[in-house]
Amino acid sequence: MVQRPPSAAVLILHGGYETGLAPPAPGPMNLAGLRMLPFVRGVSRAVRGDLTVQVRRVRYTHRGWNGSRRDPLHDVVRALDRLRREAGDIPVVLLGHSMGARAALHAAGHPLVRSVVGLAPWCPPGDPVTQLAGCEVVLLHSTRDRVTSPLASQSFTVRARRAGARTCLVTVPGSDHAMLRRAPAWHHLTNTLVAGLLGLAPVPDRIAASFELPRGAPAAEGTLPLAGVHTRDPAGEDARR
Repeated sequence: MVQRPPSAAVLILHGGYETGLAPPAPGPMNLAGLRMLPFVRGVSRAVRGDLTVQVRRVRYTHRGWNGSRRDPLHDVVRALDRLRREAGDIPVVLLGHSMGARAALHAAGHPLVRSVVGLAPWCPPGDPVTQLAGCEVVLLHSTRDRVTSPLASQSFTVRARRAGARTCLVTVPGSDHAMLRRAPAWHHLTNTLVAGLLGLAPVPDRIAASFELPRGAPAAEGTLPLAGVHTRDPAGEDARR
């Protein structure tokens, strides 16, 4: 049986460290990688109606961002280039957590990338946004995150919108950076978003409305509480815990 090349793909990027030149820990010792396995499974179920959508994890060479080296960014670009050689110019959603979200946002200028979903993203004030022009960007952030800043995510979505991206920030009250508290809600919205951004399900109405905001819209207009964007989860997750 000849396997068809993918018609679209989701690349999943786990978190990491600010610095660290060693390779990520293997297997179950890589807690950042383990944290994303439920997202891999949930997204795979959410897109299963289209058997030609591939869900892949990006493997890192080093465990840290490492300043100007931006090591995870290069890993993402290599993964995208490989996918392009295999399948051509297919649409890709990048889904990243923390450092992985930062790498996804930096890699959004790649020709395959159409959308980025960032979970508890690391968005330093000076990070570039021009590469996001034309992309759809949704960031999810706990209001109680003590590792990365939800206010920095809000500022990032505003700057990216001004640069021509279609953006939205969804706040998750009562959760944490590791997404353990209120985990079903994180998974529900992520599954819904990925399926919607690939055109396999509707994007939640309020997020779709945020995408249409003018470039100069104030931060509050593009910031939504989690309770206002719940819809049916294409992966069948229970979102009301």
